Amino acid sequence: MAEKPRECRARVASVRELTPDVLEATLQMEEPPELSFEAGQWVSIPFGPKTVRAYSIASAPSSRQAITLAADVAPAGLGSRWFRSLARDDEVRFKGPLGGFVLPRSDAREPLFVAEEIGIVPIRSILMDLAESDRLRSARLVFWARTPHGLVYEDEFRALARRHSSFAYHPLVGAGDHDWPGPVGALDELVDRLTQSVENLVVYVAGGEQTIHQVRDLLVAKGLERKAVKWEKFW
Repeated sequence: MAEKPRECRARVASVRELTPDVLEATLQMEEPPELSFEAGQWVSIPFGPKTVRAYSIASAPSSRQAITLAADVAPAGLGSRWFRSLARDDEVRFKGPLGGFVLPRSDAREPLFVAEEIGIVPIRSILMDLAESDRLRSARLVFWARTPHGLVYEDEFRALARRHSSFAYHPLVGAGDHDWPGPVGALDELVDRLTQSVENLVVYVAGGEQTIHQVRDLLVAKGLERKAVKWEKFW
């Protein structure tokens, strides 16, 4: 069970570039020394009395002494500039954990995860947690990005699919290149083709509002209950 949201203090342990537009920062917890959270949750970074930015946790809940955040810094706004400026040993204050985009351990339905670009971050945390606890349960991931470079953590998901026969990974890009061997197309069309039945299905969609509506509407049209679609809007 995750803790109630609280004021936290951490220090930057490392920063790495996943792509030119996506950065990942690992924060070593200081106060509290450990942060209990549920896979799929996020933290809130204050930038003034009325200005905050939310960042999903990319790491698994088993890592409580340090958490990993990942962000798309292409928008170049306040949060993007802050994330780009992070350096080792910087102090970071935040509130967390927050959010209900979580998969309860008691839910026996088969999960379909649908991620658009940076929306993959909370889903990565959930998948890591499922793999560590041997609960993948025929899970599937459909991951769309505009170009192959946008498929962050791609190698991890391919490796996960190789190790766990119960997990299926379906990457897709809007525009490929000569090095991209996979499919090219629209995310909702691939979800439509892959979902022949909605029986015993629960769906987690993370990305843009338009994509969330498209995926939810097409699955509801197939007979899925509306409340069986969980979502996390990034833009």
